[in-house]
This record gives sequence, C-alpha cells and structure tokens, in this order.
Amino acid sequence: MLKKKLKNYKVILASGSPRRQQFFKDLNIEYTTQLKEVDEVYPDHLIGSEITDYLAELKSKAFENLKDKEVLITSDTIVWHKNKALGKPTSIKEAKNMLLSLSGNSHKVITSVCIRTKNNQKIINDTTVVFFKKLAEKEVDFYIKHFKPLDKAGAYGIQEWIGLIGIEKIEGSYFNVVGLPTEKLYKELIRL
Repeated sequence: MLKKKLKNYKVILASGSPRRQQFFKDLNIEYTTQLKEVDEVYPDHLIGSEITDYLAELKSKAFENLKDKEVLITSDTIVWHKNKALGKPTSIKEAKNMLLSLSGNSHKVITSVCIRTKNNQKIINDTTVVFFKKLAEKEVDFYIKHFKPLDKAGAYGIQEWIGLIGIEKIEGSYFNVVGLPTEKLYKELIRL
C-alpha cells in the first residue's frame, strides 16, 4: 500500500541503522539513504520523549532545502532508565554497566520520528516499557563478546540473544524497541 501511496515522492531515510532500513524494506517503501553528521547534543532540561523529539528534529535540520515531493525521515531512540537517558555506549565497560543497571529492572524505550516535506513537519514518538530479568554477569559478558552492544541505545537489541533470554515482558510496541514505531509511521505516511 505504501509503495503505491508514495510513488510520486522521493523518500529519504536519514539513518544508517540496518534495522530501520530493513523496516522500510518490509513496509515496501522505496527509499534512498542519506546521512549527514550531526552532533547529537541536547539541552540538559529535556526529559524522556522531549530528548528524542529534539534529536530527531535536529537530524532533520541538517537537510536544509528539501525539494517538492521529497519526504525526509529522521529518528532517534533512547533508553530512559532511572530518570536518565541511555544512548549508545562508547565503550565495552559502559555497555556492561548499562546492562547490569537494566538487569532486574524495567525501563522505557523511546523513539521519535521526524517526517518532513518542503512545507510541513510532523514529529511522532512512541514509548515501550521493557522488563529485564535479573541477568547473571556471565550472561552480560557473553552478550557483549558475541554481539554488538555499542551500536544500540541501552547497549542491547531486543531481537538478539539477550532479548531472547533476558526480557520477561514488554508493554507497548516490540518494533519500537527494535528502533522504529512502524505502526505509527505507517499511519502518518498513509496520510501524506
């Protein structure tokens, strides 16, 4: 359906995430990928979805002049845990500390998407609550050794081994935790 709806548009996905790119393929959206370097810094007073909304819009602003019939899609995901945003870890040690902090606790995964055309912009977001079992340190070490926690907010991918053995339940969208609230994005693109 989206392919037909968007046939007169050039859809630009400004994300290097293989997970987001796969979602676009699965949604049958023809798109191009364009990346622009953005310093992902946000004001200290922002909390929760305010952070991801701000960053998704900031990434969008890197594309200054959209043409008619171009649709730009940018997004950002954080893990919100103990009133703090967890982005992508910068080291193995930080990844381990994040995972041990999430262990035995719940946290929120928040993703915002900015959909922009030449004349309009809309930001949507979604929040999913994730409950982790108490993880053994050897489970965390195994995950870090065999997977890539440094390219994921909160240092984990729900679709990977740690999600299979460690997540007891979620409240909300699974796909949001993977990195894109596909149902909400679909709804907005159908409205274009």
